Amino acid sequence: MNPLIQQFKKYGTLSSIAETAIEQKTKIFIKKKNEHFLKQGQLLTSYFVVKKGVFRAYINRNEKEINVWFGEENQIFGAIMPMYANKPSPEYIQFLEDSEVYAIAVDDLEILYEQYPELNRIGRKIAEELCVILEDRITSLHTESATERYQSLMEQQPSLVERINLGHIASFLRVTQETLSRIRKR
Repeated sequence: MNPLIQQFKKYGTLSSIAETAIEQKTKIFIKKKNEHFLKQGQLLTSYFVVKKGVFRAYINRNEKEINVWFGEENQIFGAIMPMYANKPSPEYIQFLEDSEVYAIAVDDLEILYEQYPELNRIGRKIAEELCVILEDRITSLHTESATERYQSLMEQQPSLVERINLGHIASFLRVTQETLSRIRKR
């Protein structure tokens, strides 16, 4: 089954007609390790689910890459600024493994929202969950120690630590690799 539809169903019920319509609008991409799905300044507006693979979202600041989030299989993702504000993306999305991606353009989804009202509720639930995730991340960065942020990452996405290099994880935690090594030894 289309993993995008599987994820939508976690947020509400879909009629078989709506499922067929989503299936027809879904695009499948095969991405190689280190390829980008999105680059800073683009207006790519899609929800996507990785069927196989891992990726990172990062920004460039003063010629330094800063990881802002990671993604793995069976989660819905998208770049917020292009999707909801129609502004160019401030971030890059890069695959860290060979990956299979299922995506639907937000424009196509808007049409489907009009045709299939049950999708409106699903879209709202996804947006609400995204708000919670973003607020948790902001709060974490402002109130937790690096050790606590590492522990949260281990609890929320334990398989990532095995699949992503320590430099990327250190950047995400906003620490040096040396500090990350000390945290991991404890």
